[in-house]
Amino acid sequence: MTDVLVCIKRVPDTSGQVLLTDDEQSVDARFVGFTVSNHEHAAVELAIRMADATGGTVTLLSVGPADAVEQLRSTLALGCQAAVLVEAEPTGLGPADVAAEIAAVVQDKAFDLVLLGNDAADSGDFQVPVRLAYALDRPIVVGASSVEIADGRLKSFVDGPEGEETYDLPLPAVVSVLEGGVEPRYPSLKGRMAAKKVEIETRTPTREPVGANRVRLTLPPAEPNEVEVLGEGPGTAPAVVDLFERLAVL
Repeated sequence: MTDVLVCIKRVPDTSGQVLLTDDEQSVDARFVGFTVSNHEHAAVELAIRMADATGGTVTLLSVGPADAVEQLRSTLALGCQAAVLVEAEPTGLGPADVAAEIAAVVQDKAFDLVLLGNDAADSGDFQVPVRLAYALDRPIVVGASSVEIADGRLKSFVDGPEGEETYDLPLPAVVSVLEGGVEPRYPSLKGRMAAKKVEIETRTPTREPVGANRVRLTLPPAEPNEVEVLGEGPGTAPAVVDLFERLAVL
């Protein structure tokens, strides 16, 4: 039986227009929705598969604002059994703070495996998994595409520059997951109804945050838009066909 903790984060949905706050410290929440990153969706899928195969459980953990309950419930609907929210103001948290709060939860509950997204979709720190493994004194694999458990040990698979790499680790362990190795599932109606009944455990931070010492956030340069007028009427058909061929549509 394998009990897995999956860490998820409430992040802006970047499918729409993203604007920054006036102080350039965070994304302006007035103009975006929120979601969970693709890396974390993959981590949740791996956790559910392992729990199903071993008769274990999946617990979700988020360190962030009270509104993160929305992401916890939507992810619970996929087939997870429990959720924990460490309620904290995200703008004051740095990677060291998040790792410390996760470690405190893990030390209270005997999880065999902790899965995280490879990096945060909003800040891209790449630090929390490694800091967490160091704090817990556990082995870690970063950038895993999939994982398996057999004979009480963990096999983690990473897409390396020369092909797939396989790592064999003792449990308990920490793994950061990179999207692409598995296809995340969608919640069912039954799962959504069950998620509404789950009591989410709420905790307060165990320490004062040290922050990230962030200077500012910067939006990537906008991609230029190009409009090509092919003409009017039936006479433009050859030009349309030529364009489709250049775009490899035909």
